[in-house]
Amino acid sequence: MLPHSYTVDSLSRSQDLASAILASTTSSQISATCASIDSFLRSHTPDQCRHFFSITFPTLICKLFGFDDATSLPPTQPPQKPQQPQSNGWIEIASQSSDPDFSGKVFSLLSPNGTLMNSISAVDRHTLVKYVFPIERLPEWVRFMLSNEKDCRVLADLCPLFKGKVKEDSIKGSLCQVQLNVFEYYMFWFAYYPVCKGNNENLDSNSVKRSKRFTLENWTHSIRGFSGLNKREAEQKFEGNLYIRLLYAYLRAFVPIFDLGAHQPYRSSILNYSLKGDGSVIFRAEFLVNLFVHYWLVDNDFSPLPVKACKSYGVSFPFRSVLGETPPTSGLGEVVKLFVKYLTLSSVISTDGFDNVEHSGSPSWRVSAGFDSGKSMDVVSVSPGVCSVGSWNSWIQRPLYRFILRTFLFCPVGTSIKNASQVFSVWVSYMEPWTITLDDFAELDAIVNGSNKDVRKQESQSQASGYSSLWQAYVLSNYLYYSSLVMHFIGFAHKFLHSDPEVIVQMLLKVLSLLTSSKELVDLLKNVDSVFHSKQALSSKSKVNSLYRYVPSICEQLQDWEDGLCESDADGSFLHENWNKDLRLFSDGDDGGQQLLQLFILRAEAELHGISGDNLTECLKLIDSLKEKVGYLFGGSTVKPIPIAPELRQPQHLRDEIFKPKRVGNRTLANMAYKGDWLKRPISDDEVAWLAKMLIWLSSWLNESLGLNRAEDSDAGSEWSYVDVPSGEANVTGTRETAKTLICLIGSWLLTVGTTTVRLMRKHNLRVNLRVLASKKVVMVLLLSFVFSVLKKAFRLLY
Repeated sequence: MLPHSYTVDSLSRSQDLASAILASTTSSQISATCASIDSFLRSHTPDQCRHFFSITFPTLICKLFGFDDATSLPPTQPPQKPQQPQSNGWIEIASQSSDPDFSGKVFSLLSPNGTLMNSISAVDRHTLVKYVFPIERLPEWVRFMLSNEKDCRVLADLCPLFKGKVKEDSIKGSLCQVQLNVFEYYMFWFAYYPVCKGNNENLDSNSVKRSKRFTLENWTHSIRGFSGLNKREAEQKFEGNLYIRLLYAYLRAFVPIFDLGAHQPYRSSILNYSLKGDGSVIFRAEFLVNLFVHYWLVDNDFSPLPVKACKSYGVSFPFRSVLGETPPTSGLGEVVKLFVKYLTLSSVISTDGFDNVEHSGSPSWRVSAGFDSGKSMDVVSVSPGVCSVGSWNSWIQRPLYRFILRTFLFCPVGTSIKNASQVFSVWVSYMEPWTITLDDFAELDAIVNGSNKDVRKQESQSQASGYSSLWQAYVLSNYLYYSSLVMHFIGFAHKFLHSDPEVIVQMLLKVLSLLTSSKELVDLLKNVDSVFHSKQALSSKSKVNSLYRYVPSICEQLQDWEDGLCESDADGSFLHENWNKDLRLFSDGDDGGQQLLQLFILRAEAELHGISGDNLTECLKLIDSLKEKVGYLFGGSTVKPIPIAPELRQPQHLRDEIFKPKRVGNRTLANMAYKGDWLKRPISDDEVAWLAKMLIWLSSWLNESLGLNRAEDSDAGSEWSYVDVPSGEANVTGTRETAKTLICLIGSWLLTVGTTTVRLMRKHNLRVNLRVLASKKVVMVLLLSFVFSVLKKAFRLLY
């Protein structure tokens, strides 16, 4: 037991440090405070550090991320609720500072092999301190589960991130607390910081700015082949973003991307990492991967977990009505790209077979010898909790797919596409793992470790390569990224073409260039699509026949990864009811990839002719390249250029009109030319939605049944037909015969009027339109009339 004097001194110094942290707002003050924290932790044992983590550490977290100041609270209580990151946060100040020494001191304080992290590990090893994390700062889907005590009890089973962390509230007597140790508590705030910052960032979403500078500065620098940044600019970008440096350091230190029997990066005797059966390395790695996945990729997803897992526990997520069709948090592109790219590197190492690729002054990258890259498809079946070479890919497949898809589907029309372009960069990087090399992390390694960049570059033995058969298993396990997600992006490109045509064309060209980068890749994508849609197996000797075993997995992914993502028929997207039951990229129909791409080329030509100036030639070259890629992908010629008259150089309706849906009801728009486009326009706020849909369907059925969808033949029906009745048979006697004749006459007259009306409607291109009855005003009038009639009859009966 510690002497009383040590306890009093530790408590007093912890309180003084908390006060110093709150008062530190300038670079010199922050540097001095960092030194004081480091000195305190070095001179005290874990037992003596208990007061520091009870009193000082919550205050330090709030100042690091710029949240509201915290008061000294017991360790089992959270600090005051932070509203949003402020500009006076230490990480923000260090990122904006031009002094590398100051930024380096903050990084040293928080680095994975620094004194603070070593002390955290020692305190957690003795379980000295526990924190309660604020529920309102958890991912949105978790908050909804914690609001229901029944769901709380299965949360730990559904999501390993919360295993052993959901505890009973001693005050409320219910399961509504998330208790964390010191390392977990810090990492929860670390993961929440960019989410909170993105939610409160003012992106000026009410206006769309056409800027060619945006094309180069916001997303093309991260796409291989489009980069216009030199090396020094990239270095400044990494050096100036302290959060990115910390994220990479934590990933390298705590998340292995190679066999667990290999040397652990940033291994330290103080951190006490060991593979002697305690599982500390893999548990910490799983915790961090799960944490970043749920905070950054899942968060507000209304289908956050696999459908099978939810059904097995009898859990349903009625979040769609609450969360709605909300896109992921904006501003996460940079951190998500680094996170995904780092985890994807495990597939690169396992596929390329790097062995002991070492860099001077940095930890070695190793994989276990004898790994069979041809069996890497087994990664798909690796269950969470079992980490092996390349297995991180299976952890992020579903959440990343939904993260990208929700961004493309739910990005609001009329807003900046900056966030969508960042997510696009993440998607492209994930689809091109063969372009990722160890050199891609050399600059970050050098900045984190302080080593010489040029020496590292010369010693690197990795080389970027193109697609080869070694990557077949990776493409098959992620086939929807190369097929369905491409179709969804084509829909996104149509919808946002009017906002910045040149940027959208470049993005679509990049996707097609990736798909057509190798004939072997094109053949694989086509063969899988052919096998998916075929009903009869091919010869057992055929190479294509071996792909049949992947069809059930792809079907399951379609149902699971696109769960709940269905749109109305009039919102301008391509995703409809039951859309996720099929693949459409290589379909020959109107909603197939080739037809939609050809339509996009026509619209893009019109847009570029209408708004382009001096760079018209360059824009037309992009269109030509796009046509070439489309022709190569589908094995045929594409559409020809459309002539644009000088007086039509600025067709305002093409720029303002959002891409319209391909279908209305059960009929394609090509066969339904409604006058005034009443049945094609989106459902407005002054209509009853369900009644409008029903009346649109009924109108479509009537138009089809009456033949109003085809033009009237001028030759047909030009003369009236008649029947010559002999005079001897024209006599009608008796009441029954008279009534029968009269009914036939009236029926014949009604039929003649109906036929004439239909003929006139065809002649003047008129259609049946019952949608007007769905107007809320009409419905209200009918409802009031009915209520008035019922009340009138009731009064008559009473009086």
